[in-house]
Amino acid sequence: MSPKSALVTGGAGYIGSHMVDRLVANGYDVRVLDLLVPQVHPTGDWPIYVNEGAAYVRGDVRDRDVLAPLVCNTDVVIHLAAAVSVGQSMYQVDHYVDTNTRGTGLLLDILVNDKHRVGKLIVASSVGVFGEGAYSCSYCGPQAPGLRPESRLKQRLWEPACEQCGADLRPEPTPEDKPLYRDNIYSMSKFHQEEMSLLVGKTYDIPTVAPRFFNVYGPRQSLGNPYAGVAAIFLSRLLNDKQPMIFEDGGQLRDFVSVRDVVDCLMLMIETNGADQLPVNIGSGSHISILELARLLAGLLRKDIEPDTTQQGRKFDIRHCFADIERARETLGYAPVVSLEEGMAELIKWAAANEDTAVDKLDFALEELRRNNLLAE
Repeated sequence: MSPKSALVTGGAGYIGSHMVDRLVANGYDVRVLDLLVPQVHPTGDWPIYVNEGAAYVRGDVRDRDVLAPLVCNTDVVIHLAAAVSVGQSMYQVDHYVDTNTRGTGLLLDILVNDKHRVGKLIVASSVGVFGEGAYSCSYCGPQAPGLRPESRLKQRLWEPACEQCGADLRPEPTPEDKPLYRDNIYSMSKFHQEEMSLLVGKTYDIPTVAPRFFNVYGPRQSLGNPYAGVAAIFLSRLLNDKQPMIFEDGGQLRDFVSVRDVVDCLMLMIETNGADQLPVNIGSGSHISILELARLLAGLLRKDIEPDTTQQGRKFDIRHCFADIERARETLGYAPVVSLEEGMAELIKWAAANEDTAVDKLDFALEELRRNNLLAE
């Protein structure tokens, strides 16, 4: 019996490449499709960590002539290819909708109209579909607030307020059934990907899962991409002996999950059926403030650099969101094993070996936000 085959779109990225490694190790015949966009891959070449056990195709998920043959000749599709930045999506609207929404639409159109043997579809969603996380009010009970008014940000009133009584809200772990609120184009496009995929999967009996990634970190993150995850951005600053820059007061709570745990969970989604036709949070089940994270990284690097808390807000930012992972535990048997300290030490070890790629471009990214009127000034 021939081994199962898998297609990983975006398989040269850091999550995708770790996924490719695991699939190859588990005996899958793996193909990778990646466009190698300069923002993530500045040299335009396949990264040095690509797995020799996989086959690689450079191409665009929006190109049917490239995508269809790959999809139709595989058993499993793991669709990770996407444009990824909350802030950038607000002024590159067409690019984000075209890449994320239309790219996924094309994939689904192939699955609906072409002859294929795909028996499992995994389409990456995001914590961004929630908007703000889950909250409760001491007086009014559970709350699902929308975007914080710019007037509050300008007054440095960072905590969301209860719409009924005006009291500050208390953040709670965010479950999958929390009402969704998309507050930027990136999040809307991920919502499109998730909803379209689950609908087509259910309609055409294709087992489909939409993993909602929280703040994934780990080796191979792009250190020169100012739109990467916050851990990589902080590292890039610290490696250049600059202060990590933090919006607001640094009290924002996030769930950081190691790419190793993410890959474990994705493999469970592929090889079991408990989460089929569902969105599923992939997080660590714990949380830390952004300020504490920056200090943790500085401490691990043994750099006496205090973060710069700007006391400035961004119009599209949320205050708190961290994962309730009970669905993943119950439907998949998922159990994250990598502690934050262990995982960040792994990221730092990798970054130290690739320090020449840690080009600090934060000022450029901030100027783009300012020019597009996305800072609450």
